[in-house]
Amino acid sequence: MDAQALQRSWDKVTRYGDEVALYFYSHIFVSHPQVRPMFPLSMAGQRDKFVSALGRIVSHAHQIEGDADFLRHLGRDHRKYAVVAAHYDAVGASLVATLQHFLGDEWDEELAAAWAAAYQVIARIMVESAENSSETTPDAWDADVVAVERRTMDLTLLTVRPRQRYEFRPGQSVSMEIPQRPRQWRYFSPANAPRADGSLDLHVQQIDGGQVSTSVVRKLAVGDTVRLGAPVGERLTRRTGDRGDLLMVAGGTGLAPLRAVVEQIDQEWQRTGTAPRVHLLHGVRMPWHLYDRPHLRELAATRPWFDYTEVVSDDPSYPGTRGRVGSVAARQALYGRTAMVCGGPQMVAHTLEQLTAAGMRPEDIKYEHFYYAAADEHTGPAALTRSGDMR
Repeated sequence: MDAQALQRSWDKVTRYGDEVALYFYSHIFVSHPQVRPMFPLSMAGQRDKFVSALGRIVSHAHQIEGDADFLRHLGRDHRKYAVVAAHYDAVGASLVATLQHFLGDEWDEELAAAWAAAYQVIARIMVESAENSSETTPDAWDADVVAVERRTMDLTLLTVRPRQRYEFRPGQSVSMEIPQRPRQWRYFSPANAPRADGSLDLHVQQIDGGQVSTSVVRKLAVGDTVRLGAPVGERLTRRTGDRGDLLMVAGGTGLAPLRAVVEQIDQEWQRTGTAPRVHLLHGVRMPWHLYDRPHLRELAATRPWFDYTEVVSDDPSYPGTRGRVGSVAARQALYGRTAMVCGGPQMVAHTLEQLTAAGMRPEDIKYEHFYYAAADEHTGPAALTRSGDMR
């Protein structure tokens, strides 16, 4: 397939902004009305997901064929929407109709064939993964809310317990649907390693205008039932027993998956007495956003392998380390370490820039992503982060 033609054409289409997703969803709902009930009643928060995910995935299909793990996870995860193979035909037909509409005379037989070939790769990988996983796991897991703690003014620590066995790896993400917001799934990262009772701790920060996060923080209660999708993501995971030293860089609730990996390492250390060196930097705007400070400080005081640094960016009176967490991370010892980075898109992009400028090899930096733009190019959510599914 012609990768350059795919990318050039997609770049031209995205110049039309919100019109692209509006056209796509209008087309699919008119041509395939049976799929409308699969989507939330309000599409306000949904449209940009198509622009940031579907087109970017397909236009980079030539790279995905060599590393399809993410798409396999995505295919399994989309079973929670009751997606079947026929739905991929509907999505593909509306995608090419959208491309044809916005590309006009540039949409010729050769370009259409390239997009068809790329979409076929994506759909095949996702459908095969969904079909294979359906033999061993449910489409979604019901989970009981067993604890809700309002830790700060805008952040809640939530504990849920799936009713069926739910397997995940520290560092992965989990999509969740709450009863207050049906069909509006959002991704969160468990902040713990797997437990005997199967429970998961989730860190949920209220986002301005965010319907789901606001409902979780304000309304979700012990006794409620939520639904969980299949775990996704591999880039922030580590192999059990891996002795490679780690530099962890977290922004805000990006702490959650890194905290889970730290707990995994701690369990290994308690069993074996050995552990890699781990330095965790947690960056926040104001000091009262350091919501897990007591636990992490205690861990640093009692674990010889663990160091913890708090970084505050917006409070000039803060007596500790100040600045952007990526810049502070770049001043640490980098040689021989692997970096794990998690946070908002701009924070991640800035940290990558700082670490590579300080001499860290890109292959030694792990972050959950599909494609991140450069730091100064970010104007919205990165493609396929926790909040970016294809539906």
